[in-house]
Amino acid sequence: MKATRRNFIQTLGVGAIGLTVPKTSLGNNQPHDLNMDEDQILHIGDNIAVAQTEYGKVRGFILRGIHQFLGIPYGADTSGKNRFMPPQKPLPWNDIKPTIWWGNTAPQIMEKRYANVVSSFVDHWNYDDVSEDCLKLNVWTPSLDNKKRPVVVWLHGGGFVNGNGIEQDGYHGENLARFGDIVFCSVNHRLGALGYCCLSAAGGGSGSGNAGNLDLVASLEWVKNNISQFGGDPGNVTIIGQSGGGAKVTTLMNMPAAKGLFHKAVALSGSSLIGVNKDYAEKLGLKVMEEAGLKAGEIEKLQQIPWLDFIQIANKAVAKLSDDAKKMGIQREGFSPVSDGIHLINEPFFSTGLSANIPLLINTTFHEWTPSRADASLETITWEQVAERLTPRYGEKSNTILAAYKKQFPSASPVEIWALILSNRKNAVAAADAKTKQGKAPVYLSWFGWEPPLFDGRMRAFHCIDICFWFYNTDLMYTHTGGGKRPKALSQKMANSFIQFVKTGNPNGGGLPQWTPYSSEKGETMILDDICLMQNNPDAEARKSLD
Repeated sequence: MKATRRNFIQTLGVGAIGLTVPKTSLGNNQPHDLNMDEDQILHIGDNIAVAQTEYGKVRGFILRGIHQFLGIPYGADTSGKNRFMPPQKPLPWNDIKPTIWWGNTAPQIMEKRYANVVSSFVDHWNYDDVSEDCLKLNVWTPSLDNKKRPVVVWLHGGGFVNGNGIEQDGYHGENLARFGDIVFCSVNHRLGALGYCCLSAAGGGSGSGNAGNLDLVASLEWVKNNISQFGGDPGNVTIIGQSGGGAKVTTLMNMPAAKGLFHKAVALSGSSLIGVNKDYAEKLGLKVMEEAGLKAGEIEKLQQIPWLDFIQIANKAVAKLSDDAKKMGIQREGFSPVSDGIHLINEPFFSTGLSANIPLLINTTFHEWTPSRADASLETITWEQVAERLTPRYGEKSNTILAAYKKQFPSASPVEIWALILSNRKNAVAAADAKTKQGKAPVYLSWFGWEPPLFDGRMRAFHCIDICFWFYNTDLMYTHTGGGKRPKALSQKMANSFIQFVKTGNPNGGGLPQWTPYSSEKGETMILDDICLMQNNPDAEARKSLD
């Protein structure tokens, strides 16, 4: 859409710096004939960007002034006897390990990953080798010094089943490390059945249902023990995730083992308020054993099945248990963190004192799920047709819900209203309410409405678009934003406010309007668009119709 477009703000009530690399950043053992041309943007060599970790030295490279280390092991290979088990420490190494390429993506179904050319173009999927040897992380840092910079740890999305730490170009940490003078990390960990198949009732140990999240705890322990060698402060760590990554954030906030390993949290377009039901998870684990033709206790045999075959077996087990799951009242079927009362609390999240002192920032987008993104014909859908599409989910309430959203957003078209209903903020607000009840640390709530001028305006403020704004990557992720001055103007404010939150636990001072902490009474929400503003409960009446 054009920059002068009508946008949702009206309905809410309102008309690469530093390319040179100083010699001091290269270490003391560089060759005397090293080319230090100011115009050279990449520096790589045997004695350049070498850092010490507790397991051995690693060697990265310096690109545009930022030290980059890719694929650092934080855990051992998870195949064989380590499958389903809590993560093991990696074996130490004696030589300097080159960490100049991404670590393996966790096992997941890769068939037809690039089949949709539009999705592949828009999201710029980045997938390399898929392997159970996937416990790797990446580090971007301005310098290997003792400055103690704030640390950001990125947890990728994909609903605990898909994704990796560099899935999209907008996940890269180089620009934010430079912009905010911070250390940025991203993590790969076990996913799906290999990360969350609960085998405790089948003799597989108590950690199997949360192995993927225990990997994340291990990565945070690595940060605590090693990040000072990369110019970071282990006493000032912020975890941030989007979609399934946002749920990873709220889950970690309710895991006893993660206590003290991070100090601030950001959940984008996703949050969980309880883990998977333990009884269901254990029953599913037994069904997986049955589907594999094994008896309870034969875990060693299950560990030897090729990972792709195992995932397919596990998915069949989910389908066969679906009727039982419905009878049990299970809304979230499949594999994700289990509320076992050991590794993850078996009470509603934020109902205990865990993470009570952790400030939380929550963001969602206006049109997380916009139906016409992949189907231009839906742009002309009628109100009657939208009501028909809502009926299977909302039944007789469909017309009431539609009327409430039309009243709250009178300028929106049928397809826009449909997208707003599908993308409602109920979960985000519920998470904010639950966290606020702890009463010890602030919650900041925002709603992202910026729309890119791409695909005839059909993308709108879609799921994932905001990530590159927080990370100062709007030019890098031009297939989401179009690039240029307009998105960068908003990104500068959002990234700077994020940096302020990372440093202090308060996003104010970054260029956005005064950001008031959220309260259940007023529902204070920062609207993020070309024009940013604070609103109290901007969709309250519409959202109420969904109760």
